[in-house]
Amino acid sequence: MNKQITLAMGNGGEENNELISKIFYKAFKNDILQKSEDAAVIHGGELAFSTDSFTVSPLFFPGGDIGKLAICGTCNDLAMMGAKPKYLTCSVIIEEGFSTRELEKIVRSMKNELEINGAIVVSGDTKVVPRGSVDKIFINTTGIGEIQKKGISSNKINKDDIILVSRDIGKHGATIFTTREGIELSSELKSDCASLTHQVQALIEAGVNITAMRDATRGGVSAVLNEWAKQSNICIEVNEQSIPVATEVEGVCEILGFEALNLANEGTFVLAIKKEDEQKALDILHTFENSNNAVKIADVTGQYIGKVLLLSSYGTKRFLDTPTGELLPRIC
Repeated sequence: MNKQITLAMGNGGEENNELISKIFYKAFKNDILQKSEDAAVIHGGELAFSTDSFTVSPLFFPGGDIGKLAICGTCNDLAMMGAKPKYLTCSVIIEEGFSTRELEKIVRSMKNELEINGAIVVSGDTKVVPRGSVDKIFINTTGIGEIQKKGISSNKINKDDIILVSRDIGKHGATIFTTREGIELSSELKSDCASLTHQVQALIEAGVNITAMRDATRGGVSAVLNEWAKQSNICIEVNEQSIPVATEVEGVCEILGFEALNLANEGTFVLAIKKEDEQKALDILHTFENSNNAVKIADVTGQYIGKVLLLSSYGTKRFLDTPTGELLPRIC
């Protein structure tokens, strides 16, 4: 590992995994942490507990802002463990000179998203630092949720499961990049930033047999699938043709050389469910505007343990590796 921290170490890909495993996991090693889930399951399996920090640039973007992102991010992590968000903390680090008007706008976004999730902020902290110490504002949110369905884990995926994705991928990463760089598009590309609590609750209430869920944020769907393959000692075979990608995201990827599977999402999740529940799960997801194009994308096999295999429309196969390098810094 490098002797100095690089931007690539925050990309949600291979370098990020190495940083976490060789420094943080090494120091804080325990049974709960080593499960590497979106949220920790605590208190006898009754509660989920998660924390996240947000440093997106620009702060305001089509489809959302840093405030909406902060609440969605933590509530979604709780939802991915089958939990209903209940209580959050909010800590902010604000640069001297930051506009109070913009701060109020960010806080209003947070309030609106809290109401969507049925959660409240119960504690927080505010720091103001000298100009230049941070880039405008950083936000940390920590959340506790009540688990509605126990046993969801990315360490339990097996050959009885199939993999679904809740909607088209890559919109958040593509939106942040084009907005930051001032790239004008003829389409109305906007982030997928959204809370996923209601979709997950609907799946649980319908009795869908969920093995694992993960929101595909930094590192995108590619990072999620590779993490699952390693955690559960399985091979995930992805049908490339089935992956939903919006036309405008495809265009951004073609122009700039991105891979849609590596781009960040903030309102898209990947599900491992039992094969027999495929249609039931899709029918439920399709009732929500944010997941009306949900689809099966992969099967679980034992062909190449710990690997993700991408099957092309031409009949060829290649390994889909964990993203590496500096993808899109400051995306969430």
